[in-house]
Amino acid sequence: MDVQETTAACRDAFAELASRAWINDPYPFMRWLREHDPVHRAASGLFLLSRHADIYWALKATGDAFRGPAPGELARYFPHAATSLSLNLLASTLAMKDPPAHTRLRRLISRDFNMSQIDNLRPSIARIVAARLDVMAPALEGGEVVDLHREFALALPMLVFAELFGMPQDDMFGLAAGIGAILEGLSPHASDARLAAADVASARVKAYFGGLIQRKRTDPRHDIVSMLVGAHDDDADTLSDAELISMLWGMLLGGFATTAATIDHAVLSMLAYPEQRHWLQGDAMGVKAFIEEVLRCDAPAMFSSIPRIAQRDIELGGVVIPKNADVRVLIASGNRDPDAFANPDRFDPARFYGTSPGMSTDGKIMLSFGHGIHFCLGAQLARVQLAESLPRLQARFPTLALAEQPIREPSAFLRTFRALPVRLRAPGGEMCVVVDQDLCGTSGQCVLTLPGTFRQREPDGVAEVCGATVPQALHAAVRLAASQCPVAAIRVIESEAGDDERASTNSAPTPAEAQRLAARDQCNSGGHDGTV
Repeated sequence: MDVQETTAACRDAFAELASRAWINDPYPFMRWLREHDPVHRAASGLFLLSRHADIYWALKATGDAFRGPAPGELARYFPHAATSLSLNLLASTLAMKDPPAHTRLRRLISRDFNMSQIDNLRPSIARIVAARLDVMAPALEGGEVVDLHREFALALPMLVFAELFGMPQDDMFGLAAGIGAILEGLSPHASDARLAAADVASARVKAYFGGLIQRKRTDPRHDIVSMLVGAHDDDADTLSDAELISMLWGMLLGGFATTAATIDHAVLSMLAYPEQRHWLQGDAMGVKAFIEEVLRCDAPAMFSSIPRIAQRDIELGGVVIPKNADVRVLIASGNRDPDAFANPDRFDPARFYGTSPGMSTDGKIMLSFGHGIHFCLGAQLARVQLAESLPRLQARFPTLALAEQPIREPSAFLRTFRALPVRLRAPGGEMCVVVDQDLCGTSGQCVLTLPGTFRQREPDGVAEVCGATVPQALHAAVRLAASQCPVAAIRVIESEAGDDERASTNSAPTPAEAQRLAARDQCNSGGHDGTV
């Protein structure tokens, strides 16, 4: 669908984001919003902010210019609040609270769910990662197709949460089956049927956690639930059972599907940008940089599901947001704002190397975990899972490739997957390489390193490719050169003979075809197809 056709009379960006037209690549529509309607008022009356600066300010101003809905206001923002269990659980979560209630709850939870406790989980997470890779290995090494989404991306956070909560793994798998239904039911445009399905799943989660809390109170173990129900000598205040159930429900919703989606997006980035895999083979800072760039390029939650209520009339971009209006932020759009991140559609982990988590080298904040008082409580847990899994996945299966196009879940809220079919690429495949001459300098480094693959263009010395394909003997050297290029100007494309893209002939791609393939992967704004 053409962007202009869709946006010429865009009355509701939420409905537009829910349409199938943008399921694979919503970023052209988000770009249109930033440029033409950055403070969008939907047909429902909700406001949606799409520029990084506005989103950052709104997140930071929550608790001041914005607040959560008061208990008596729930029916105004959630028409079914009086009868919906899911909406009532959402209303009682930490994300919906304002100070001082928010301050109290965050303090009680952070006593036990903190950086130190999460880092203590690293050995367990590494063990779970290794076990899941072992499960996939026989099928992959036997030439079979494996659904990485189901076997790894979904399984890892489920098993980690089972470890964190002190639950049997089968119980966690049972609860996790309903998480997608709950999340869809909480979308602003959810139908009555979706909300009813969400309530059924929420009732099951609530009942289970109620029983789990009682078991941990009588038989505590070394898990987060036991710690949260236990007494603290230095703090007599404790969470009520209702508060704890709401917190566990919120943690499961906020950290399960989103972590799985980020793992899926990270794998697609590994496949689409093989020249960037070196970030996963070096130090911890390089791994961190790769993860932060994945989170920036493809935020798992496109926009906030939590209402932010304007405390007063607020003017942004020439638009007045009236007092008591419900304002949401389009996180995925803010992460692609060129005013915050140069060349935002380019996958470039270097922009996060050597910085604090979430902070770019230009001092801009990656928004996927939010900001301010409602910064994601599980951000560190998600980062640890990614840091423990991606380098191991790359080392164990270096020839991983897409077997078929990934299938996304139709969702107005989350950029999640239904399937991510992968296989191992057979050895001896073809390699072609392209140099981005707009990025390449005049140092001649690549030419000096690989005289058989590159030549120096006259008179400026910019690197050019000698031929359409690279000889097998030079494949490893080309990969090394691409990983060491200081400006990431070398684009390597690998494939097997007989891939669908080249099924009509067994010949190597022409330079024009190589350029087209590189441009498609390089400029793809979000729907990476993983061709390498």
